[in-house]
Formats: sequence, structure tokens, C-alpha cells
Amino acid sequence: MPSNTRARVATLAAVVLIAIAFAAFVLGRHWQQSTKPAGSPRAEFVGAAACASCHAGEDASWKSSQHAVAMQDAKQGAVLGRFDATRFTSGAVTSTFFRRGDHYFVNTDGEDGALHDYEIRWTFGVYPLQQYLVELTGGRVQALTVAWDARPAVQGGQRWFSLTPGHGAGPQDELHWTGSQYNWNSNCGDCHSTAFRKGYDERTNEFRTSFGEINVACEACHGPGSRHARWGRYPAWLRPIFWHDDGLEARLTERRGVHWTTDSTSGIPYRSAPRRTDHEIETCAQCHARRVHIADGYTAGAHLFDYYIPLIISDLYHPDGQQKNEVYNYGSFLQSKMYAFGVTCSDCHDPHSAKLRLPGNRVCTQCHLAAKYDTTAHHHHLAAGPGATCASCHMPATTYMQVDPRQDHSMRIPRPDLTAVISVPNACNACHTNRDARWAAAQIRAWYPSPAPGFQRFAGAFAADDRHDPSANDSLVRVANDSTEPWFVRASALGRLAEHPGSITLQAARSWSHDSRPLVRLAALQIAESFGASQRLALGVLMLADSTRAVRQGAAWLLAPIADSLKSADQRRAFDAAAAEFVSSQRYNAERPGNHLVLGVFFAQRRQLDLAEAEFRAALRLDPRMAEAEGALAAIQRARGGPPSPQRNPH
Repeated sequence: MPSNTRARVATLAAVVLIAIAFAAFVLGRHWQQSTKPAGSPRAEFVGAAACASCHAGEDASWKSSQHAVAMQDAKQGAVLGRFDATRFTSGAVTSTFFRRGDHYFVNTDGEDGALHDYEIRWTFGVYPLQQYLVELTGGRVQALTVAWDARPAVQGGQRWFSLTPGHGAGPQDELHWTGSQYNWNSNCGDCHSTAFRKGYDERTNEFRTSFGEINVACEACHGPGSRHARWGRYPAWLRPIFWHDDGLEARLTERRGVHWTTDSTSGIPYRSAPRRTDHEIETCAQCHARRVHIADGYTAGAHLFDYYIPLIISDLYHPDGQQKNEVYNYGSFLQSKMYAFGVTCSDCHDPHSAKLRLPGNRVCTQCHLAAKYDTTAHHHHLAAGPGATCASCHMPATTYMQVDPRQDHSMRIPRPDLTAVISVPNACNACHTNRDARWAAAQIRAWYPSPAPGFQRFAGAFAADDRHDPSANDSLVRVANDSTEPWFVRASALGRLAEHPGSITLQAARSWSHDSRPLVRLAALQIAESFGASQRLALGVLMLADSTRAVRQGAAWLLAPIADSLKSADQRRAFDAAAAEFVSSQRYNAERPGNHLVLGVFFAQRRQLDLAEAEFRAALRLDPRMAEAEGALAAIQRARGGPPSPQRNPH
């Protein structure tokens, strides 16, 4: 090679190396700001429009979903109800729905019992019913209890109807539309909007509620997207160099690279790899669960049990685990064989449109062999009839809010024989209403001489507990100690055992206090509340430093009466930290008188009587009729050695 050519090549190579070094320096500095090292600020919400520029297909699917219209400004096109001076009477109140220009109004009874005009600020939901939100003083937003039936007229829809028929709720009743049960700030907004923050100010009894987006948008499930948006602006070939991941907060990857194989003989599907985490399911559960909200600031990708405590199988469910009150699917699904075998929500539901991935039985036969299960030989009903649909038998629906049927996600085998014994509902008699459960059970025995008992095996134990049978204790312990039962069922058995103190119950609590599932550990703590200091200390001390906020708070509550018995400085510091989280949790829900009552009891157990009295009085300011708070105040006076002080007017 000529010397001048070699010189040009060397010069060009040097220029390229300098350019690469400069790019690495500049992009490296940007990487340091864009990635998420320990201690860096959390990602920020950017809005669905920022996502749509790259994810047009997903955006189009999402816009067709009910998530996209979960809450909307009350304007033409969003309001489905008839606001043409239509009148609707419920009880003694006649409400009138009308318009003034582009604004929507209702004339109905207010907090004082008199009729007033209220402007509709937002729509809430879309199908099969739509509710309407009104803003009152103090930032309170309330949902009207008269709703619009959005179903077609041929199905009985296109009408106003009452969500509380036959309940003559006056203005002082919590079931009145201005009452606590229909307060959007506390009960509704968290699941119908994105980046919702309740913003209750305990000092003024006012809300300063905010949300990032009015509806359930991309970041409700994927987490705040600012880091992902920055990642997306890099050329694809540079991303792996300067980013360790795609910048998304929620890692919804449990289905990635996974396939299902159906056994040709049994017709049973198997996942190619076990599902070892619940990230996707917990992301859905933030809203699709009946739960207690214990902390502010949840974003998708965070641990569910740091912000919510799902409610166990108790009076919300039938004793066999079927839904009774609204439980929103999560607790039902956790009982199912589908969950145990690794199914996730998006195996059946498209995560963006929220619709089934395939219509009818095809959503089931994408895994379950159609030749075995989608046949008359299996379901014994007319092929074109409702009895031939998988969901009719295995996911029977219960109707809530008068018009909204929701299918049970515990996905169970019909058990009319249990109906005959413990009076739980069954799918057969939901259709065959002119027959009894014994007839249905006989039909199943004729079709299946050795019928399978089903995946849920705890009905007898929970039914015995519900009827206060003396045998319940032993049977609940058997369920709690059965490692083949779903963890949600074991947690429910332990939670029920908290009402059955005894040595066998305490042993169950000890056995499961180190379980990998936080709800099981929390239920074990609840059992210890019935025992003395030594047992409380043995179970509670280690859980003060639990990895999950819900469990740490449970340990603080358990140890509050005996915290002075903690021996080491580390234990006392751990208690103080967990106690602060417990207090913060109650303060987060301080618009509810019950949380002040709980906090007052906590302070009283700590012998902080002035703080306890303040909380009981705060409860009475919110609910002057709360007898428990009245009694607690009297108990404090007795503890101080004096007669009960005269009650000041809580207002």
C-alpha cells in the first residue's frame, strides 16, 4: 500500500475513533441521566399521546377499550344518558336530568334534603351502565346513585334506574349519593384514572385530588414512561450499549417466549416453562381486586402488597369461594387451577383492548382440546345453546349494580351436590331454575359416574366456620397446612383461624409465618393477636423488618401493646419504623372515621392517651353516631382515673 494511502487511512481511522469517543462521552453522560441507578429520581408520567407516536397499533386497540372511557369529561359524545328534562323517581325523590347549552345537570336532593341543580362534571364508566359525577364543596366528588342503563332498549336498557332500589337513603345515610359510600375520591378514582392521588387534607377535611390522565391509560399498567420515551429516541443499535433495559417500570414479560402444549390424550394444556412471578397479575390486581388501600403513590411495577391488602375468602364469598359480593376477579382467580398451572390474565384477554383474545369457546380451546371439551359428549347440552358455552358452566355470572353480570374467575367444576349440603350456588340451577340441586347433582352423576371433585377443596371447612361448627377449627387447620392448596386459600384459612385461638392454631401460625407469600405471613400475624406477649414477640419481631409494607404494619399492630418488651435497640428501631408506616397508612385513609378509631386504639395500646383521645374525637367529628368511638373515649377517662368528661359537640 502506498505511504500516502496508509497515511489517509490512519487519519480517517483516528477521526473515526475520536468521533466514537466523543459520542460515547456525550451519550454516556445522557445515559447517566436517563437510566435508573440507585437513588435516582423515579420516572415521570408522560401521557398516552407520547406512547401513541411509536405504538400506534396498541393505541388503537386501547382506544376501543372500556379502560379508555373509564372516566371522561361530561361533554357531547361522552354522555350516554338522556338529559332532555327526563324525570326519574326513586323513593320520595324525583330527579330531573337536563341541559343548559353544552352543560349537563341534574336536579335532585342534596346534603340538606332539598332539591338543587348540580352540574355533571364527569362520566364514570360506559357499559352496561354509566354513572355521573358531581363536585361538591371541599373537593369532594360524588357519584349519583341514579345511573343510566346503557344496554339496548330490547334488553331493557336506555333508561334511568336506581343503584339502591328500595333503600330510602336520606342525606345522613352513607348510601345517599352524597354519602361516604359514593365518594369518588376515596372509593372510585384510584381505579378509573391514571396517576391518581387522593390528596385528602385531614386538617381541613378537604380533598385536593389529582390524576395524570382522566382514564386508565398506558402508564396505569406499564408505569410512568419518561425513561422509556427517552430510550425510544435512541437508534435501535445504540440502545443495548447505553441502556440496560427499555426503561419501563413494570416488567410484564411473563408470557415472553412461552407457549402452551396440549396433551392429545387428556386434552390438558401445559405451559412450556413455569410462571415464577405474578408481575402481570398483580398489575391487574391493583384494580381488579377487592382490597384495602394502605399507602399513597402506587405505580405499576411496584409490589402490590406495599400498597394494597387483598381481602381473603370470608363474607364477600360463598364458603366454596364463589363470588358473592363484588370481588373484582383477583381473589377468585387465585383459587383457580388456571392460576396454579401458570395462566396469566393476558392469556385470555388482550391487554390493550381488554377484550377476549378469541370469541366464545375459542378463547378456552386455544389451550384446551376442542375435540375433547367443546363437544356434546362433554357438556351434554345442545351445541348451539347457552349450556354449550364453557363460561356458562365453569364461570357462572353474578349480576351487580342491577345490570352488570360478571363472571366468576375461579373457573370451577359445577357442584350442585354442594348446593344440597351447604347451600352454595351452582351453575346448573342458574339456568335450570325450575329444578332443584339434587336433580342437577343426579344429572351430573349420570353423565360422569365418577365425577371429579374440582380443584377447590375447602368448601366444607369454610362452611363449618361460617355456621360456627365446633369442627371448624380442625378442618381450617388442615386447609391451612395443605401445601397443595393455593396460597390465597391458605391465607384465608389462617385468617379465619384468628377467631379460633388454641395451641393447634398457634402451631399453624408458626408453620406459615415464613411463607413466601406476604398475605399468608400477615394472616399468621393475625392469629397471634389472641395470644400472650411471648407468642406475639416470637412471631412479630422478625416481621418488623419484613420485605413487604403490609406485613411490617401487621407486626407493628401486633406488638403495639408490648413494644416496651423489645430488648435490643435494633428491635426498637424496627418497631418505630413499622409503627410509623402503620400510622401513615391510617392517615392516608383519614377521611374514614373507622381509620381514626383504629389509630386511636393503636395509640391507646401504646399508652399514648392524649393521641388516642384526639383520634377518637376525630372519628366522632366525621361520624357523630359512632358508638365505638364514644365508648373508647369513656375508656380513656377511666384509664386516667376520672369520670367520663362531657362530650363536646363534635362539630
